[in-house]
Formats: sequence, structure tokens, C-alpha cells
Amino acid sequence: MEVHYEELSHRLSPGTSCTNLGSSLDLASMADLEEENIQGSLRFSLFYDQLQSKLVVTVLDAQDLAVRDFSHNVDPFVWVRLLWAEREDEEQSSMQCVLDEWQTRLVKKSCSPVFGDQFSCTLAEEEVPRVTVRFEVRDFDKYSRHGILGEARAPLNSLKLSYPLELREDLQVPKKDMVGEALLSLKYMPTSQRLEVGVLKIRTVCHPNKTERALYAKTSITSNHCKLRHQRTKQKKRWEVTVFNEVLTFVLPDQQIRECTIIVSVYEIQPSNKSSKHLIGHIHIKKDKTFENEHWKLMMQSLRQPIAKWHFIFI
Repeated sequence: MEVHYEELSHRLSPGTSCTNLGSSLDLASMADLEEENIQGSLRFSLFYDQLQSKLVVTVLDAQDLAVRDFSHNVDPFVWVRLLWAEREDEEQSSMQCVLDEWQTRLVKKSCSPVFGDQFSCTLAEEEVPRVTVRFEVRDFDKYSRHGILGEARAPLNSLKLSYPLELREDLQVPKKDMVGEALLSLKYMPTSQRLEVGVLKIRTVCHPNKTERALYAKTSITSNHCKLRHQRTKQKKRWEVTVFNEVLTFVLPDQQIRECTIIVSVYEIQPSNKSSKHLIGHIHIKKDKTFENEHWKLMMQSLRQPIAKWHFIFI
């Protein structure tokens, strides 16, 4: 069995059968956040210090944020990510990696919060045009997933940052960013009620200045927003294409397997520091009453046979 999966992964190299499966799934997960529910704006400033080769990002305030429920208030904070493009090509979508990320302090019960939080990152001047700053405004929820109130983006290739530049941007519907791709295999055995998820290869963008890192993937099975099972792969030293060739087996009742979501979360970690875990991105393979992923269809059409496909990883 292991040999079969290994041969399967060798026959499929990155890009040979890559489809937009992950794209529609990840964007579909944002479908409940419709444009009419997005309102408000975010004010921030950007500055590139040439003497210190440092990018300085300041989150100043937000205004007129939307209210998600009947409480008539939100507890907002801002998640900031620096996205670095693999290549400087505006005509084609480029794979990206997260150079750094921060979050502002939480401001309770305010639709127009003032933050005043400043962050900085060492960045070579020639790399500035490849960077986009993504601001995601979230509503803190102690008991569930944080709500998303909208996002603003600032591509640095179109800005002059030799002096502090202050901007106010209207919030937009959040978009996902492609940060990698993974070769996954699916196999379903109805008699034994087993679902096998093979994590074969993961391709990510490695920034030249990053220290040695390792990768692992955590696979979760959910149904009706409830996590049923999860497993993770072993850690592997990170390369441009990291080979795992691991198969994770889940035993679940037939009904749960036939209507569930497989979530593969890819993490980066420093081998010498276990607390340095950092999420790279997710893949969603979904089957429910309203949507069925193409990879899932192929698996159900070829029972007891592993079916491999490339999926985009999004953050």
C-alpha cells in the first residue's frame, strides 16, 4: 500500500494536474459574507525606512463597522499579514507566502474603534514591490470562530513610502490568497467504513531569508460544523516541494463520511522551538447537500482505489 501511494506521488508532479478545486471551495466558505453586509473603513499608515531596511505598519482606527448579531455591538481587532509574492508578475496570479503577521489589541463594544498599534518588519528595499499588506478586521468571539467584518489591502508596488503615508480604505469582502498546493489522495472503502486521506506532497514558497523550518499537515473531518476526527502527519524538513507520502485513516459511520468536509491545515514550525507553530493555510474538500467537490466525486466513482489530485492551499 505504501509503495502504491509513493508511485502515485511520483507520477504526479506539481502543476501537472493542478485545478482550481481549492479556489471555489475556499471562496465558497465565505459565501455567507455578502457584499451588502460589509461596511465601514479602516485607517492605517505605511512607511519604509531605507536606512534601517524596515517596513513600518500602523493600524490607526476603523469607522462604522457592521454589527453581526442582535447585540448592536462588536469587539473588533485587526489581523495584519505581509504577503510576499513568489514572482513580480501582475498579469498572472502568483503564489505567495506570509512574511510576518500581527494582530492589534482588542477594542470591546465599539463600531468605530481606535487602535494606534504599530508593527515593523525587516525587509530589503528591492523586495518592497512584491509585498501586499492585508488588513482583516475581525469580531472577537470567545465561544466560537471570530467573525470577519471585512478587509483592506495595500499593494506596496503602487505606493511611495519614503515618508509615512496615511490611507483610509473602505472595507471589502475578504478574498483568499494562494500560498501553496498539495497533492492529496482520497480512498473510500464502504464495507469497512474507512476513509483514507493521503498527504503526498506539499509545495510552498520559501522566502530566502527564512531560517530552517519543518512542515506538517493536520487533517480534520467535520460534519455540520462539528469536528469528528483529526490526525496529523510527521514533521518533514521544508523544501520547495516537501514529500510526505503518508496515509491517514478515519473510521466513521457511512452517513458521516458521505456528508462531511475534509480540512487539511498545513503548519510550519522551527524544529528547535515547538511553540513556533505557524499556520500556512488550509484546503477544504467538501460534500454536503448543496455542494460536492470534483475530487470527492471521483473518489465515490472509484471505490477502494486511491484518487490523487493537486489542491491549492489558501490563507
